[in-house]
Amino acid sequence: MLPGGSLQRVSTRASTGLDEILPASRARYLAEIVQEVHAYHAATQQQSAVARQIQQLASSAALLAQADRPTEDLEQLAQQLEVELTPENRSLLQAWPERVAKLTGPERATRESLSGTLVPKLSLPRFVDHGEQLRWLRSENLPGHFPFTAGVFPFKREGEDPARMFAGEGGAARTNRRFHLLAEGLPATRLSTAFDSVTLYGFDPAERPDIYGKIGNSGVSIATLDDMKVLYSGFDLCDPSTSVSMTINGPAPAVLAMFLNTAIDQRVEMFESEHGRTLTEDEQRELRAWVLSNLRGTVQADILKEDQGQNTCIFSTEFSLGLMADIAEWFVQHEVRNFYSVSISGYHIAEAGANPISQLAFTLANGFTYVESYLARGLAVDDFAPNLSFFFSNGMDPEYNVLGRVARRIWAVAMRECYGANERSQKLKYHVQTSGRSLHAQEMAFNDIRTTLQALCAINDNANSLHTNAYDEAVTTPTSESVRRALAIQMIITQEWGLSMCENSLQGSFIIEELTDLVEEAVLVELDRINSRGGVLGAMETGYQRGRIQDESMLYEHRKHDGSLPLIGVNTFLDPHPEPTQVVQELQRSEDSEKRDQIARLQQFKRTHAADRPAALEELRAAALRGDNLFEVLMDTVRHCSLGEITDTLFQVGGKYRRNV
Repeated sequence: MLPGGSLQRVSTRASTGLDEILPASRARYLAEIVQEVHAYHAATQQQSAVARQIQQLASSAALLAQADRPTEDLEQLAQQLEVELTPENRSLLQAWPERVAKLTGPERATRESLSGTLVPKLSLPRFVDHGEQLRWLRSENLPGHFPFTAGVFPFKREGEDPARMFAGEGGAARTNRRFHLLAEGLPATRLSTAFDSVTLYGFDPAERPDIYGKIGNSGVSIATLDDMKVLYSGFDLCDPSTSVSMTINGPAPAVLAMFLNTAIDQRVEMFESEHGRTLTEDEQRELRAWVLSNLRGTVQADILKEDQGQNTCIFSTEFSLGLMADIAEWFVQHEVRNFYSVSISGYHIAEAGANPISQLAFTLANGFTYVESYLARGLAVDDFAPNLSFFFSNGMDPEYNVLGRVARRIWAVAMRECYGANERSQKLKYHVQTSGRSLHAQEMAFNDIRTTLQALCAINDNANSLHTNAYDEAVTTPTSESVRRALAIQMIITQEWGLSMCENSLQGSFIIEELTDLVEEAVLVELDRINSRGGVLGAMETGYQRGRIQDESMLYEHRKHDGSLPLIGVNTFLDPHPEPTQVVQELQRSEDSEKRDQIARLQQFKRTHAADRPAALEELRAAALRGDNLFEVLMDTVRHCSLGEITDTLFQVGGKYRRNV
């Protein structure tokens, strides 16, 4: 403050913390990615032309030799062109005949149909032209090979369907029962957890009117480590066939710490029960390290898409990004290799109204922003990139048929060419949930048809996991009956649908290949637009992403209401004798007894840990002020403190989220 009460002049017109997240030298990271992807495709065209010319010259020379005509000029020209072919591309062409022979030989992987037809698990192209071979190898290739357009693994995992069903309602015990229902009879346990809005905003269950009614509705209520243990009771969290996904963002660090402690304590209890004694300190350290290295699952923790397409940001953006980097750093230090530290999500962006191209562009841009943020933190790309995963919607638009193909190719090329990442880091793995926005309250039975088509797209595109929505989610939390039908949709596709015997059924389709190129270019154009606005964080400051989502949502609603976008049973093919009202037989809501029980459990937890709580919260606060890794501290804090107490403490040092206007 200057004399007279006037304020000091500042050199900038806006307050920003962007330089603390990304260095100024990396401001054009999205433009660099676009340039590298374009350069890669240009090189593909140039190198394919060279390969074709070399083959044509060799063929011409062979014909001349048969006629006893001179071939020296052709051979010399071919040798000159050979120099232009890069060693990598020469190796691709030389290795291709051997790969084909191996995949089509006597030991070829096939499945036999009822008619006795041996359907290949992988269908191969029959190109003779070397130019076409090289173009295909560089733009498509087989699943499991760069640029991973058709999939990141050579074959799908046997005995583990992609099913990962989303569930959460009431208290931890009720959701635990739903999990056991969903997992019953399946060879692999893949749980996906929905939390109630109280948990999503980091609050504790309470009798406050604005909280009480939301406890356990549209998700499970989790406030303490004890709740988390009940939630996953009866599941071996470290079993190789078990993986757990948690849809939580703002308070994700605390909830993740609860989950990791749950897995550790579960193994400790198993050891003590089996051996009849407590562990030594050395055994505890070894067991803890073993649990962390074997645990499989995902935490969403994507704060950028929360600002852009959803609203569960609770801390300031800068502080939240710092917490995400803390998790990534802690995962590297403790060698957590099979658990994804973030699920970079386009689903919520699509559900808010974005079209498939914007969904993919915004999501990839967010992913590259996390890469830049973690690199700025001092982490090595190959240490953290394998712990990144993605989450997309699948709707009815044609672009959804190639969404995974485009995402995998852009990510692989960018990670290799821009960041020098290794093969594991180049592989984009993603979960798909069928579109909730495409479900309608009118003619609800038709929703299963929409979901079936969307699931077919996801499975054909080699999505790594899949949730199929229940038909009644248009109006309520799904019932046990509707969830079972939704799960059956993808089981019928993977186990009954004949073409699922082939694992790369999209490859070779003219329309699929053309759509892939069209969507990829549209995504790159959008990345350029974001770059011109200062990158993802700069665009967020002006509300660019939210504005685009709103515009695209409005277009959908206009076309829905004027009938130019046909929706069967909604604006066309209407039932001539509709029922006066469509009654939902069973609305799923948490009961008062569950709400009261959850509050009572929280109070009991607080009484049990009353002596340790003040010191634990003070250490968390002090660690934040010192700039320590907060996730390291949270691993201890959650043993004594509730989610709401942790959130309140972090508000004091990290600030509350405020949307830019």
